[in-house]
Amino acid sequence: MNPESEGHVVARLRAERLAASTKPFVARGGAGGRCAGCRLPHAYCVCDLRPSVATRAGMCLLMGDIEALKPSNTGWLIADLVSDTWAFAWARTRVDPRLLALLEDPQWQPYVVFPGEFVEPSRVVGEVLPPQAEDGHPRRPLFILLDGTWTEARKMFNKSPYLSRFPVLSLNPGTVSNYRLRRSTRDDHFCTAEVAALCLALAGETRAAEVLGAWLDVFSTQYLQAKRHLRPDRETEAHRRLSGLSDAPADQATTGLAV
Repeated sequence: MNPESEGHVVARLRAERLAASTKPFVARGGAGGRCAGCRLPHAYCVCDLRPSVATRAGMCLLMGDIEALKPSNTGWLIADLVSDTWAFAWARTRVDPRLLALLEDPQWQPYVVFPGEFVEPSRVVGEVLPPQAEDGHPRRPLFILLDGTWTEARKMFNKSPYLSRFPVLSLNPGTVSNYRLRRSTRDDHFCTAEVAALCLALAGETRAAEVLGAWLDVFSTQYLQAKRHLRPDRETEAHRRLSGLSDAPADQATTGLAV
């Protein structure tokens, strides 16, 4: 199962959700239309800046009801970068059989990413240590990210019994979120792309973590420029950081994420 063979997985999920909707979803601030590739107004499009980096880890996004429809959703950015990304709409009463098949795939070791303070301690882990598969090779980490509001994420965690057999990866980043597109009442709440970057760093994929963080910063900068009706500006610190990471050889990437 390769998500690349079916196009951008979050874009596909968005199309499925729109097709099933009984009324149109209209995102604020989209006068004049948005780019289908990055969801930004056309004058602020960043598709030509989309980075490329190899990753061994996989990402599985369980998305709240309208999360894929929101232009500010950052799960989309993960799928931009991590080739082995899957996205599924979450529902309490039904489970996508493709999700269950993914969780059974022997090449992957799933980790449910969720705060350990809300979980039975015996399930909580703080590091990524894939067990050996039957062929003697380490299984690849598959990070299950609950993509939605905090209320939605807690419901997904508590009402998804098929996730209960997997370890829970509890992150301790030691920093506060830099996410600027939505408000949260708690500084320790991170957006989905920030969580994914922290997971990649824990899996030893420092370069991918940094590039994803930089891609999020560029997207957020362009998004806010559009929201505030500012002139598109690609000479920002966020743009320079992404350009530097994109140009640097893979073995020269710095280790900027602390976990």
